[in-house]
Amino acid sequence: MVRARSGASGCGGGSVSGAGRVQRGAGAMVLLESEQFLTELTRLFQKCRTSGSVYITLKKYDGRTKPIPRKGHVEGFEPADNKCLLRATDGKKKISTVVSSKEVNKFQMAYSNLLRANMDGLKKKDKKSKNKKSKATQ
Repeated sequence: MVRARSGASGCGGGSVSGAGRVQRGAGAMVLLESEQFLTELTRLFQKCRTSGSVYITLKKYDGRTKPIPRKGHVEGFEPADNKCLLRATDGKKKISTVVSSKEVNKFQMAYSNLLRANMDGLKKKDKKSKNKKSKATQ
């Protein structure tokens, strides 16, 4: 199963912390180049084809590596160009990449082809359970 989540970082306080941070239950995040990221993502899809999920997140990235302070002085940080941070995990292995605005068209074409090729094993929803839910809400 493939689960994708995307969103712009519209909330004011969030930022991206270090790429090598270890969290509960999963390995360290690995920051890769775009081509390497697509190769590793293909491997994740192949590994999780029979059972398991691949989680993909996409967000705007301004190049900060430290969080924005809540109070006090705010430094005048201006990003050079717009960037996009993509992360993927299967619960055990984490990979990520940063795509700049200059190479986004090339990356997006390769990424969409990869998603089309690997989303053929998705399960269809039961129409029976959908009808029961609609009757219960009425």
